[in-house]
Amino acid sequence: MASTPRTLIADDQADVLEALRLLLKSEGYQIEAVNSPAGVLDKLKTGPFDVLLMDLNYTRDTTSGREGLDLLAHIQAIDSTLPVVVMTAWGSVELAVEAMQHGVGDFVLKPWENARLLHTLRTQIEKGQLKRTELRREQAELDEARAVGEALLPRSIPQIPGLELATTSQPVRTLGGDYFDILELGEGKLGICIADVAGKGVPAALLMSNVQATVRTLGAELLPPSELVGRLNRSVHRSTTPSKFVTLCYCVVDLKAHQVAYTDAGHCAPILVRASGEVVLLKAGGAVLGVFPEWTYDQAVVELQPGDRLVLFTDGVTEAANSSDEEFGEERLAELISALRDRGARELKNRILQAVSTFTGGGTQDDATLVVVAIV
Repeated sequence: MASTPRTLIADDQADVLEALRLLLKSEGYQIEAVNSPAGVLDKLKTGPFDVLLMDLNYTRDTTSGREGLDLLAHIQAIDSTLPVVVMTAWGSVELAVEAMQHGVGDFVLKPWENARLLHTLRTQIEKGQLKRTELRREQAELDEARAVGEALLPRSIPQIPGLELATTSQPVRTLGGDYFDILELGEGKLGICIADVAGKGVPAALLMSNVQATVRTLGAELLPPSELVGRLNRSVHRSTTPSKFVTLCYCVVDLKAHQVAYTDAGHCAPILVRASGEVVLLKAGGAVLGVFPEWTYDQAVVELQPGDRLVLFTDGVTEAANSSDEEFGEERLAELISALRDRGARELKNRILQAVSTFTGGGTQDDATLVVVAIV
């Protein structure tokens, strides 16, 4: 327990406040006292307390305790970790129980027994300190997870003449299972990777960091997509269990040759919409990564022309569902891209996100990632 616990006492009876002040001061408590709910709220805004000892009845009425119960909701909003002990008379134990349902840690009866009161306060202070320590640890882990997630995404998106890129990744949790990367390969070529790890949280992030590092290493060797994905598949198999797998699509956009070469490993097939409105699904590839180490992946090459729009996405986009459990779906996404094929990459990305949000009523069930490529 803190050596001098900062303690707030709230009661509208001056003699009660004085008696509590003398008792707790003699036990080494740092005391601040108020006589109204407004006084409690004002004091809480000055900084954290180790414990609050409060009556439930004030000037508004003297028996129901509603004023104290209303105050508890405001206290929770200011500091949900503050241990609260309520004081109540013999005839209002049911009220104290109701207060505990509102987040109060314990209660003491008036007139109180000094030993019982001191024991209750010490217990609640220790519980409060443990809770605050745990929350700080959880926040530190969240901050670390957020940093890991941000490190998995490219810090800048390379832009080359003749091509526009727009990207977004929206995790449902602090640390999601989606990933994308854009690799500048030189000579007018870009490597574009999008992936989704089975699972969420730190285990998924660790696996995805392994995928990211391997893709960047192999991408720098200018490997064809099928060879890169095959080697990546064996790497994932070595570093994970059969229950963990990764879906991935890797493309090499070659502006000089006006084509995209790609391999899809069990991922959502990217959608290519021609300037004419024709829709082409990029389906060539093979199994998900990490399950079949000797899988041979197919590769395909598709011609690109000015006005084409290529959209890579994760299933959080197409499987987003509305209140009737209907999914947004690949067909609706393809129709939307076709209808907006004259828009730039950034506007197209934003319009897709807006359409999905409108369809679901603003809710999301899974991570959602988009990479939009506009050939200009």
